[in-house]
This record gives sequence, C-alpha cells and structure tokens, in this order.
Amino acid sequence: MDAAPPDRSPTLDEVALRAGVSRSVASRAINNSGNVSAPKRAAVQRAVRELGYVPNPSARALATNRVGAVVLAVATDVPGIFADAFFAQVIYGISVALERTDFTLTLVLAGRPEGAAKLQQIVRSRRADGIMLMNLHGDDPLARLAEQSAVPVVFGGRPLRTEPRWYVDTDNRGGARLATEHLVEAGYRRIATITGPLSLDVAEARYRGFQDAMAVAGLPAGRVEHADFSEAGGAAAMARLLEEHPDLDAVFAASDNMAAGALRALRAAGRAVPGEVGVIGFDDLPTAQHTDPQLTTVRQPVEALGTEMTRMLLSILDGSRPTPLILPTRLVVRGSTRTLVRH
Repeated sequence: MDAAPPDRSPTLDEVALRAGVSRSVASRAINNSGNVSAPKRAAVQRAVRELGYVPNPSARALATNRVGAVVLAVATDVPGIFADAFFAQVIYGISVALERTDFTLTLVLAGRPEGAAKLQQIVRSRRADGIMLMNLHGDDPLARLAEQSAVPVVFGGRPLRTEPRWYVDTDNRGGARLATEHLVEAGYRRIATITGPLSLDVAEARYRGFQDAMAVAGLPAGRVEHADFSEAGGAAAMARLLEEHPDLDAVFAASDNMAAGALRALRAAGRAVPGEVGVIGFDDLPTAQHTDPQLTTVRQPVEALGTEMTRMLLSILDGSRPTPLILPTRLVVRGSTRTLVRH
C-alpha cells in the first residue's frame, strides 16, 4: 500500500492494514494504552512512519481519557516575567521534558483575579491533564488548588503556609547558608543581607539560611533590607543598607538580579568590590558572569527545576505516586568576594 494521497491524511484503518493488525490493536499501540506485544507495536510504529499518520487529537483524547495539555501557572502579573532569565530557564526545562510527549504547554499568569479565574475554569472544565504551579505568596488561595482539583498539581517550590503532596524545590536554606559561610571564611564580619519578599517560601528559606550561618559564626544578623528579586530593588535596598550601616563589609543578596543591583549601588557610592565590600548572589543566572566583577553566587539547577516538575507530573499521569524532590545547590566562586582566609 502506498502512502495516502497528499490531499488527505491516512486513516487509522490504513495504519492497521499496513501493520497487519486489528484497528483496536493499532489504536492501543499508538496511544500507549492496553497490552500490545512488542512485534505488533513495532509494526504499528513502522506503519505510522511510512504513511505519515498523525493521530486525531479528539480521538486520542477519547482513547486515553486525556486532553493532551498541561498548564504552567505562575502567580504573578508582572509583564517582565517574560524577560526574566530564571523563568525563561524553567520554561525551557519544561519544554525539553515535553518534547517526546504529545502534551502541549499552556502558560497562565495567575497573579491577577482574571488569571486566577482562568486557571480555575481550566481545572473545572478539565481542559488540562495537570497543573504546575509556581511563585505563590503567603496565603494565596491557589495553594489550595491541589486539594480542590480533579487534576494533579505539582508545585515548583513549596507554598509558605501549606505542605503539598507533590513539589520540586531547591535547597534554598542550605544554599544561603553556604553563601554566608563563604563570606565568613573570606574574613568578612559586618555582613548584611538583601532578602526577597518574605511572603515567598523561597525568600524566607534563604533568609533563614543566612541567619543560620551568622548564628554559628557568632555574628549579628541585624543588617537586613528587603526587596523584590529585581535588579532595581536590589540597588535600592543596597543604598538603604549603606545609609543605615555604613560600616558593612559584605552583603548576601538572595538573587543574582538583586546582587547585580547591589554592585551598581556600591559602585555609585564609591565602594570597592571585593576589597571594601564583598557581594554574593543566588541562582547563577547568566547575569552573574556579566557583572563587573563577576558574581560569586550559589548555583541552583534552574532548568532542572522545570524538567523535574514536568517529569513528576508525567509520572503522576502514568499512575505513579512520586515523593517530593529537593534539588541541590553549590557555591560558585568568582571575583565579587575575597579569597578565603586560611587559618
């Protein structure tokens, strides 16, 4: 049998005939459902390639009880998210994990009431097979989506007030502790921090890591300013720190963007980095290598965060019950901190 004429698509019946199997076996092989022997599955896959068969999405949804879509919902209404290297890497990681699947990705900005309502509508109408949810603040009602939803929900990071069943997170507290310990070991003693919004678990965890390391070192942890994870916010927070604590000699900024802003404020104030003030960030985004000096920072596997969230969601859809996953962090030393003091 030749391929179907170019003016029409091959049918499932033609695939079954080419493969020498029944229509139901061909359908199960294409949709990865039911028991199909390896030789018959291979014959069907060969027929699909030879004929150029493309499954009908509606028919596939009926056969698999899936709609073929997953949602990434980010609890923000900030347009700049599309230029943020962190979220760009997360989305790339998700896309890589979905490449060999039939799922499409829908992005929902759920920080505004309209976006949250759209997400709720998607869940109620079952227009998605699963949800990935990120960037929840405080008591955001979206944190309860997992309890109310008929579709599985995987969280990127942990909501601040609840402990979800499925989530992928980074060792934020441990990474912040590493950063602060590095500053202490490099001989800095009057260490400040710029936190992210403490309504976010990620920001609170990094603040706690800073406090942990300062307590172990026997140093005061009261030099604190808060910002919004942006470069502009970091610059403004650094300026406030210099005004309130002109004797500070180091700062741990809880993101590379804020650390880049801190460097800008220090340069404007005439403070030399790393000689007078050491600066360390968190994330190891491309920003960290484009500052002057390059940033010492804590690397978290941002792309892997997106990939592992997706893998977890796909495994749930396949019937598995995975456990939460915490991704490791590590210190990357560059030019914005002094060489370690050896005793």
